[in-house]
Amino acid sequence: MASNKDVTEPDHYKQGEVQTWDGIVMLGLGYLEGNVVKYVSRYKHKGDPVGDLKKARQYINKLIELNTPEGEEE
Repeated sequence: MASNKDVTEPDHYKQGEVQTWDGIVMLGLGYLEGNVVKYVSRYKHKGDPVGDLKKARQYINKLIELNTPEGEEE
């Protein structure tokens, strides 16, 4: 069974001087933007880097969809 530290402080959370979620909060980002930052900032430090980049792309695609004016192509 994973310890609480394994859940709250895995190795990929400890890269850089600021934890990703703290940076997201400091920047005032919403859910979609925050997930883009989360996946892009950690992808090199996890087991499936391309998978994380694809997850980030899904959030970027949703942001594009939501911000494209009606009638305009994405």
